[in-house]
Amino acid sequence: MKKTEEMIQESAIWAGLNRPDLSLPSADIIVFGIPYDGGVSFRSGAKDAPAALRGITYTIAPTTEYFEDISELKILDIGDFEATTREDLFAEVEDKVCELVRQNKFFTMIGGDHSTTIPVQRGINRALNEPFGIIHIDAHFDLCNELEGDTLSHGSTERRALELNNITSTENIFFIGIRSIEMDEMAFMRNNRVHVINAHEFHNFGVSQVLDSVKAQMQAFNKIYLTLDIDCLDPAYAAGTGTPQFGGLHARDLLNLLKGLFDLPIIGFDVVEIAPGLDPALTSLFAGRKIITECWGHYLRKRNRLDLG
Repeated sequence: MKKTEEMIQESAIWAGLNRPDLSLPSADIIVFGIPYDGGVSFRSGAKDAPAALRGITYTIAPTTEYFEDISELKILDIGDFEATTREDLFAEVEDKVCELVRQNKFFTMIGGDHSTTIPVQRGINRALNEPFGIIHIDAHFDLCNELEGDTLSHGSTERRALELNNITSTENIFFIGIRSIEMDEMAFMRNNRVHVINAHEFHNFGVSQVLDSVKAQMQAFNKIYLTLDIDCLDPAYAAGTGTPQFGGLHARDLLNLLKGLFDLPIIGFDVVEIAPGLDPALTSLFAGRKIITECWGHYLRKRNRLDLG
């Protein structure tokens, strides 16, 4: 059992919204970390993000940029998933996510590299008896069959998703912010229709038009998972990440995009590939904190609106 002092300290994280004494059914949002970056093909460091993110949430108020009070939210941070092997790690994450989705619990995962999304999406798939959608916001498609022989790499996230029985085709996935492609992915796209708004198109279209396109495609699904790689942002806004790509989304545009996406039936989301050690100013870390708390605000706003309706 945790000591009282530890409980008090834990309750201070996430703007004081964490309730370590809550049972899972009583929580509004479940948070967990996967401090794993063994799936990277370049620079590591994303394993440090869960602890580092929690460490900068003591000093913020439970409010949004729209001046809303979100202190009614009951957050339960269940800690980090760690295991001696990747197989065991992914299995534990898959089991827990399956449990959360079956209980209709909204959740937030903090990676880790983007391979940590693979067991999350597997858990969602196991829990459901219907197709679900994925919105993938990233500089990269992550559609490689393998990277350096690793089929569970951070560049294979959505290729593995396409093997799930509830991801019936590429019609289930929408990519936003892409500005890099591997040869393997180019070959895949020659034979498969891929729904994508790349970074260049994003800036030309504007957020409103992007949202119209995404909603038109994803309205077919009753449940949608949102996965966000911090390198979707231009490195000017998020330098601390393993594979930054110049020419990315602007911070304001990303926040506006996320607000609009929560009109869709989002059942959970993740923020991955934050590598605090790669940026002394910790821009990616603070970006991740803002993304998470604002998304919680969108969740609460929508929940209360539906409750009133």
